[in-house]
Amino acid sequence: MRLGIAGCGRIVERGYVPAAMAAEGVTIAAFADPNPERLESCLRLWREGGGEAAGYSDLTGLLEAEPIDLLVVAAPLDRHVALAEEAAAAGVRSLVEKPPAPDLAGTLRLAGLEPEPFLALNRRFLQGKELRDSIPAEGWIELDLELRFKQKAWGAHEVRDEALLDAGIHLIDLACFLSDAAPIAVRGARIEPQRASFELELNRGRARIECATDRGHREVVSIRDRAGKTLGRSAWGGLRSRLGGLAGRPDPLVTSIQRQLEEAGGSLSEQQMGRLRQGHPRLLAAAQDGVTAMAVVEAARRSSELNGAEVTVAPVETVA
Repeated sequence: MRLGIAGCGRIVERGYVPAAMAAEGVTIAAFADPNPERLESCLRLWREGGGEAAGYSDLTGLLEAEPIDLLVVAAPLDRHVALAEEAAAAGVRSLVEKPPAPDLAGTLRLAGLEPEPFLALNRRFLQGKELRDSIPAEGWIELDLELRFKQKAWGAHEVRDEALLDAGIHLIDLACFLSDAAPIAVRGARIEPQRASFELELNRGRARIECATDRGHREVVSIRDRAGKTLGRSAWGGLRSRLGGLAGRPDPLVTSIQRQLEEAGGSLSEQQMGRLRQGHPRLLAAAQDGVTAMAVVEAARRSSELNGAEVTVAPVETVA
């Protein structure tokens, strides 16, 4: 699978470049970024790993010159939809970094593209992969999901996203993915620029979601049945993860993106052969999954405006 990458920020430097080096059957064919320093930084990292890639100042030049199978959209949020639309017009599927778009309307535009983009909700390849098989197909479940990190410590070139979009979108998607359930309503929402918390009612349970972008790294997902029995638990971050990094264990960010890229490659191959795998959960998120998550985001914002009042999540069939 030949990748093109639009946007050369930290997620590409620290995530996609090392992940593509480790992934089976994946290579980066070209990068595009209007900032020459960022572009050269990613080209240098890829070349130091033994790869060869071309560099372009914009996506138009990349698409005209390079045959690629998948475009990673890792530019600033306000450029996601336009870049994915340009790729789709050229017949290229996108893998759009989270959040998919600034709002629900933009995410609906993504979902309407052909080919429909994938979404880079990489926690599916960490906690999702760890816990999905431990959850029964039926019955009430309770989920507690927390994700926090210091946004400034990431060293991003541009920091604009509020906590609800930067971190909360992962937890919303995980809640729906792990439970294989549709969101019904949001209540008790408290939304601030760097923190967000709320309760999400699902059609087979309830998820308590808490996220922050001004605290030390910690990721916890806990799942229980109606009787309170723990069905599964995953914890990342803190001292244990730092010690693991010092001991040379794989970076979870790189590992999750590597798995995501390999899954994307497999999905593209299957579609080219006119068949899709059956009988197992789909790990790779599609743009329509982003529509669901953004509908929850809008309900959470409205609940916060109403001092935590319950707000119904617009059904995907309605907003689509």
